[in-house]
Amino acid sequence: MTLLIHALEQGLLYGLMALGVYISFRILRFPDLSVDGTFPLGAALAATLVVSGWNPFAASLAAAGAGAVAGAFTGILSSRFRIQGLLAGVLTMTMLYSLNLRIMGRPNLPLLGRPSALRAAVAWVGVPAPWGLLIVAALAALGVKLILDLFFRTDLGLALRASGGNPELLQAYGANPGNMVVLGLALSNGLVALSGSLAAQYSGFADVNMGVGTIVAGLASVIVGEMILRPRTVFWATLAALVGSCLYRGAILLALRHGSTLGFTPSDLRLITALVVLAALVAPVVRSRLRREDT
Repeated sequence: MTLLIHALEQGLLYGLMALGVYISFRILRFPDLSVDGTFPLGAALAATLVVSGWNPFAASLAAAGAGAVAGAFTGILSSRFRIQGLLAGVLTMTMLYSLNLRIMGRPNLPLLGRPSALRAAVAWVGVPAPWGLLIVAALAALGVKLILDLFFRTDLGLALRASGGNPELLQAYGANPGNMVVLGLALSNGLVALSGSLAAQYSGFADVNMGVGTIVAGLASVIVGEMILRPRTVFWATLAALVGSCLYRGAILLALRHGSTLGFTPSDLRLITALVVLAALVAPVVRSRLRREDT
């Protein structure tokens, strides 16, 4: 039961990151690697502000804003200066590594004994452990998901969706696809940075390397969720990202806890992560081939 609760808590908190990756890869069709830098950016800025005496809620919002600025920068490099999207994301990620070090002043910044937005929210909800944090994480993730669903039904949200699916049609209606890319990447990386700030408060520290593999985890969450739910609307697609994040985190925790029987050690985390992603990518192909053989 404890493992399940931890998997759901982490899955929902990291689900905000999965929602951001869903926006960039599924809606914008943009290979945004800058999320590997904006995730630790959110953690570093929130941790530094909390240590400096800021309210943790204000620090988390500031972290989300910083992530949005970084995402907009990637979008500007791509849309205004015609830099290939993949390269623009790598450039932003590389610059953010040094920036995160400068923000924290050290590679790792502990938050033990410091105020936490999560603990404050749990105290406000008033539900005792171990369910309090799970309820807070669920409220945060589902709240952001519903706000995104409503946004994607607005004229601006529909234009954003069209920018990835049919930019020529969007341009024919007088809208600028480049502006939509900037807006979408700002929204995406804002969510990723917010997830990073909450992950730092959840784990009790911020580390400059905690963003390594963020894009892989986000893609795995989106792919696994889509494989399970097979969404046809934005509502189900955003829900699939959250479900996939929970399943992904559960698989990682299960592999780390019981992987010793298969010869895995905690140092094999990246190998386990790659195997989970590989299984998510291969499963639909294998399933379709089995169906063709049966027919």
